[in-house]
Amino acid sequence: MRIIKSAFLICFVSVAANCTQAQIIQFEGKSFEAKNVIASVSKLDGKQVLKLERDLNAIPFDVNRLESTVDEPTYVKLKDLDFENGTIEVKMLSRIQDPSPFQFAQGFIGIAFRIAENDTAFESIYLRPRVGRSANQLARNRTVQYYSYPRFKFDTLRKTEPGMYETSAPVNIDEWIVFRLEVKGEKAELFINDAKYSTMIVSKMKGSTQHGSIGLWVDIGTTGYFKDLRIVKK
Repeated sequence: MRIIKSAFLICFVSVAANCTQAQIIQFEGKSFEAKNVIASVSKLDGKQVLKLERDLNAIPFDVNRLESTVDEPTYVKLKDLDFENGTIEVKMLSRIQDPSPFQFAQGFIGIAFRIAENDTAFESIYLRPRVGRSANQLARNRTVQYYSYPRFKFDTLRKTEPGMYETSAPVNIDEWIVFRLEVKGEKAELFINDAKYSTMIVSKMKGSTQHGSIGLWVDIGTTGYFKDLRIVKK
């Protein structure tokens, strides 16, 4: 077994596992395991942040098969954490990759939670910050997205229950956003930038997982930055 070390990354490589699968990131006193993303601790505006991009070698992207190649387990997830109910808060910022592998990339960035141990199921709420300040109201209404992996991705929900799992939010690309989730039982509420009232409420989540890990999530064409992760279990 070969061991690769740096100040913030330890990657164990064996015959049966490649570097991406085994990458462990240490950040803000927490250990994260990279799943289908390229992850590193970097600096942004002089401060340490966790930088993520989707790994297209791990999960190829096909613009003609969006439903089957987006809304996937593309995150760093906390090791040794079991979360059921409580608060998840993090600061996040997203940029569009240049060049981007997807011309309609919107800076997809968010949180996955109640992640099954084998990554086969989880809940997620994410943002499309690029359309948050759009002049088109329909586009703005799709700034926030809930989905449940693997059965209820964005396209399925948009077709079966239009408008129920998407909404607007006062966010934009290339700016820091305070993203706070309140999770209790079947319900999840999203609060943006310390707002008193929630931006989105999911009254009945569709997933089968009742508890699991938490992940910092990005998707196609996005460079995502995260810091100040705080979790309070209840």
